[in-house]
Amino acid sequence: MKGIIERRLAYLYTGELTSVIMFVFVSYIVNYAMPNLHLYSLFSFWVAFILLECLLIQGTIYWHAKLKRLRVENTSITPIKIVRLLHRFKGLNKFIILLAILAFIIDFVRWYPSLPIGGLLTAFFIYIFAILEFINYFYKQLSYDNRFDIKYLMKSRRLKRSSLNKDFKRFL
Repeated sequence: MKGIIERRLAYLYTGELTSVIMFVFVSYIVNYAMPNLHLYSLFSFWVAFILLECLLIQGTIYWHAKLKRLRVENTSITPIKIVRLLHRFKGLNKFIILLAILAFIIDFVRWYPSLPIGGLLTAFFIYIFAILEFINYFYKQLSYDNRFDIKYLMKSRRLKRSSLNKDFKRFL
C-alpha cells in the first residue's frame, strides 16, 4: 500500500512542478509567436499568471511535503507547519483573485478603444484556470484521474473535499 501512495504522491508532486516550469516556457513562446496578443503588456495577464504559478508552487510544496514525510517517517500526514503555511497562502490567494478583477478593469481602461481582445481572453482563461486550481487545492477535488476517484464520484455523485481542506479541518 505504501508503494501505491508513494507513486501517487510522486506523480502529483512532479506534475505540479513540471507545470510550473512548462507554463513559463509556454507563456514566453506564445508571447514571442503572437506579439499581437500583447500578453506581456497586460497587467491582467501578469496577475493571472502569477496567481496560477503561485498556486502550482503551493501544490508542489504540499505534495512534496506529504511524499517526503511518507518516505522518511512512513506516514503521509501533512506536517503541521506546511498546513499552517498553506492556510496563510489561502488568504493571499483570495486577495490576488480579487486583485485580478481590478487588473482586468485597469487593462480595459488603459487599452480602450484598441483592446487586445486575444490577449485579454488568454489572460481571462488563465485566470479561470487559476480559480479552478484554487478550488481544487483548498475546497473541492476537481481532478478525478484514476479509477478509484471516478468510482467514488459515480457512486456518491458529489465532489470530494480536497486533501488540503481535510488537513485544514484536522489541524486548524
